[in-house]
Amino acid sequence: MNTLHLIVHEALHRKLSSALVLLALIVTVALPTAFFTAGVSSVMETRRLMRDLGYNLRIIPKGTDMERFWEVGYAEGSMPEDCVKRFETRPDLSYNHLIAMLHRRVDWDGVSIVLTGILTEVSPEGKKKSSMIFKVERGTLYLGHTVATRLKLSSGASTTLLGKTFTIAATLSETGSEDDVRVYANLDDVQELLGAGDTINEIKALECHCQDPNIDTLPKLRAELEDIIPEGHVLRRDKMAVARKKQRMMVDSYFVWILPVILVASALWIALLLVLNVQQRREEIGILRALGHGTSRIAGLFVGKAAALGLVAGIIGFLVGTVLAHAVGPSIFGTIAGQVQTHWLLLPIVAVLAPLFAVGAALVPAMLAVVHDPAVTLRDDG
Repeated sequence: MNTLHLIVHEALHRKLSSALVLLALIVTVALPTAFFTAGVSSVMETRRLMRDLGYNLRIIPKGTDMERFWEVGYAEGSMPEDCVKRFETRPDLSYNHLIAMLHRRVDWDGVSIVLTGILTEVSPEGKKKSSMIFKVERGTLYLGHTVATRLKLSSGASTTLLGKTFTIAATLSETGSEDDVRVYANLDDVQELLGAGDTINEIKALECHCQDPNIDTLPKLRAELEDIIPEGHVLRRDKMAVARKKQRMMVDSYFVWILPVILVASALWIALLLVLNVQQRREEIGILRALGHGTSRIAGLFVGKAAALGLVAGIIGFLVGTVLAHAVGPSIFGTIAGQVQTHWLLLPIVAVLAPLFAVGAALVPAMLAVVHDPAVTLRDDG
């Protein structure tokens, strides 16, 4: 009878022992699979929520009177519009989601508004992502809540601003901030209305996340900016930046420590079960050794059984873990159920790693099996 037949017959004969080992391996695969599957969605959701906090960097003209800047809410100087384009060809920057803006406070039918012209977002090389803000077409306006309310304007209406006719693309929800009196328009339209030429007075951006929230990245941001836009100066909303970094670190570290705990606990569980299996099979091992079967054949019975159970557990564990991720992942990680995706590429990985993990856990029991003296074993059993 070959090794494979012996493995199958022994597994069927000792159903409880085999089932416990199989269960341990399924748990070993299912829990990391569930954490990974739901966790990927959680990380993406966290990054989206952190992104939705808004831009945390403001690039303004160097030499801006900061007292006046904080009083009016924008820089009164200017920079060339093409400044923002300089980021597109530069890889490995700490900036992303850059958007050129021109702000100016003007009177519109008795309402003091902040007129803001914007262009499409710009991203450094290799960092192109979906825009954080809506796109404003030429000839359209997006009105802050207070402006829309005071002027009694709604989406789709036609209106005149500073002598130019516009269509209201949308009225924005109330924010409780200066954005409620802001009116967004296309940058080209605002430059034309204000006679500002090809200039802007601010670039808003999002800082790319740093792996260590304790590192102050502001000097790096300013050094990079000096090289790209020497006529600019960067300000950072520090509380928002720190919150963004700490949240990301918390999510990432959660998965870093949970996986080793599961693996160590499962390895000990499997090893203990296989050691007990060795004790149960002492007589069988002694007979095989007495019949002349070598060390490799004896060890192969235990290692082969572990590998076979590992393969089966890998497939079952992947399916169980995926179902768990879809079922309970959203409630644990706070994600939307539809955002949890099945990662089929994980299946061949666990189908390889699970048998290897099982074999690793079986090495000590296999060594115990091969060191048994058949004469002593058979004499004791007799």
